Amino acid sequence: MTSSLSDILERTVAGERLAPEDAVRLLESHDLAAIAGAADAVTRRMHPESYRTYNIDRNINYTNICTSGCRFCAFSCRPGDAQGYVLSREELFEKIEQTIALGGNQILLQGGMNPELSLDWFERLFRDVREAFPQVNIHGLSPPEIDFLAQQSGLSIREVLERLRAAGLGSLPGGGAEILVDRVRQQISPKKTSADRWLEVCREWHKLGGRGSATMMFGHVETLADRVEHLARIRDLQDETGGFTAFIAWTFQSGHTAMDDAGKVGAFEYLKTLAVARLFLDNVANLQASWVTQGMRIGQLALRFGANDLGSLMIEENVVAQAGTVHYLTLGTRFRASLAEIQRAIHLAGYEPRRRDVFYQIIEGPPDEEAKDKVGL
Repeated sequence: MTSSLSDILERTVAGERLAPEDAVRLLESHDLAAIAGAADAVTRRMHPESYRTYNIDRNINYTNICTSGCRFCAFSCRPGDAQGYVLSREELFEKIEQTIALGGNQILLQGGMNPELSLDWFERLFRDVREAFPQVNIHGLSPPEIDFLAQQSGLSIREVLERLRAAGLGSLPGGGAEILVDRVRQQISPKKTSADRWLEVCREWHKLGGRGSATMMFGHVETLADRVEHLARIRDLQDETGGFTAFIAWTFQSGHTAMDDAGKVGAFEYLKTLAVARLFLDNVANLQASWVTQGMRIGQLALRFGANDLGSLMIEENVVAQAGTVHYLTLGTRFRASLAEIQRAIHLAGYEPRRRDVFYQIIEGPPDEEAKDKVGL
């Protein structure tokens, strides 16, 4: 006998693991209120504290040169393109200094599959950053970038990770997952690493004692069943290693890409998918809202749809912006206002705002006026 929607939600809220077929049924449903209520109940059980979190960091794209040619990307350049770049140490260090002055203690360092940058180059980069800024965590290189370095160097994934960790890599971002179904990946990023290899990079990192996030980009060519298969693969690996600190989902931003005819799902589908992810990923402690793609109002609403974290007050973001979606405030605009905005959004959702680090440990409050004055804000 097929269970009703309410039965599925009641059993899940009570702690029963959500089956993939039931997750598909929830995604097919339009009863957003019921799904949201269940996701919020699970979130409150997992996070009974009176606060919800955010962090301050900076996305630094060390290069935009990439051979992957993903059809969904509006940011990268092919080798030889006049718009291609690799950041100098001076440029990179200036960005890190500004981040520290604004209260940040982490950089998200990602670029692309640049054939001119070797494993040795990254080891030198990480060591230089660690020596100059020992207080800064390097949240660096997505699994596809790690896999690319392994293939380029002829080393195993584990050997590459060991060397990068020794050089200063602190945590692993979950970028490049898109949808962990190879049929989908062949359509949107045929040159990028396979689903199995993405998971293997995370597995080996977790085995080394490392931690990192998992992501999902949806709303393009995937089916609802594909979304659930993606979630199932994340959940299975988390059962095995326990290494994922958080899950972040966002919707495909189609502007200026080779897939600009693929359409774009809206806030309804985003919130429903987020809520189902919270119900399904019973072993991943933290879910992050994607206000960078959805805007702050939907990001705030996400705190009642399964998210317990509002994500980063991004000092810099380039990839989503190149696709025509800009919901963040850059360094040179209104840092004070944007910090107040993210804190206010959490307050209005009924929680206290608390700042955290990449490992979801609570740290001190917002940067003081003296720190902001150092960068002229």
